[in-house]
Amino acid sequence: MTFLPTLVGALLCCLAVSSEVFPQADFNLQEVAGKWYLIGFATNAQWFVNRRASMKMGAAMLTPTADGDLDISYASLNSDGSCWRMNNLAKKTEVPGKFTYTSWKKLNEMCMVDVKYDEYALIHTMRSKDSDPMAVNKLYGRDVDLTADLLEKFRQFSLETGVLPENIAFLPKNAECSDA
Repeated sequence: MTFLPTLVGALLCCLAVSSEVFPQADFNLQEVAGKWYLIGFATNAQWFVNRRASMKMGAAMLTPTADGDLDISYASLNSDGSCWRMNNLAKKTEVPGKFTYTSWKKLNEMCMVDVKYDEYALIHTMRSKDSDPMAVNKLYGRDVDLTADLLEKFRQFSLETGVLPENIAFLPKNAECSDA
């Protein structure tokens, strides 16, 4: 009898993930520029489930380009003192606040859902045009601490987009990578 509730739950998650997420109506690319700390991370992806316990806060630099794209550079300090780095060029679309980029040979659609430029950014990314769609939600802050209300907002948004409660993480603070 446990099969039916499990099946219904899986179907509800699929429906939630397939609902479209829209960018903030008045998104301003120039104001999102600068340093952001990755505070919240949520996805049902297996790689995250396997690595969640070792993930820590990192820092991202968002740099608008002259063409209206967004250069994203991310770095997180590993426990051995080395840095894990990732760079992506998010290409603008016809919708302000919506970008596409390729990472790990997969096309991703990134949406700036909710941004208060001096405080936080809630970003939803969906791997699209793939037989195995995957949603990733990220909560960035201009500072390493955000209010409990913002953390709850992120948690609720993640649940609404189909992420299981146990796959919503608030990353522990971490020293930053050096620029060397």
